[in-house]
Amino acid sequence: MPTWHYSVSFLDESKIAKAARYDIPVSIKYMREIAYTLKGMKLQDAIRFLEDVLKMRQAVPFRRYTGKLSHKRGLADRFKWPIGRYPVKGAKYMLEVLRNVEANAENKGLDKEKLVIIHIAAHKGLTLKRYMPRAFGRTTPKYRRMSNVEVIVKEVG
Repeated sequence: MPTWHYSVSFLDESKIAKAARYDIPVSIKYMREIAYTLKGMKLQDAIRFLEDVLKMRQAVPFRRYTGKLSHKRGLADRFKWPIGRYPVKGAKYMLEVLRNVEANAENKGLDKEKLVIIHIAAHKGLTLKRYMPRAFGRTTPKYRRMSNVEVIVKEVG
């Protein structure tokens, strides 16, 4: 079994809490856009934002993977980027990671109202390769992509 480490390290980790989740069954494209949106937010604001995404009230701006995507209401005002989607499945798993890092921070004795996301990253995980049989002896690949997510919050103020 391979070991996995966080992509950043800090000298003083007394005011820092971490959480990670591996093999999330969501494409890295969706997780990357969610992570980019949440970086720098207060933890409570990020949790509220993802709950709105789950209810399809707020869209996530898609900055890199924008091919044939439509504009969504409210994105140009809040994020200065009009193109977006509602990645409900990715938001559900990211919300679990944020609640996990919140619990880790409380366990460490940090004030959860002052927590800010200083590092959040989505990494490419496993790809399960399956093949679907087709006519005339051919097959079609059916890949299932996974993602890994890491979140680090810091008590500010």
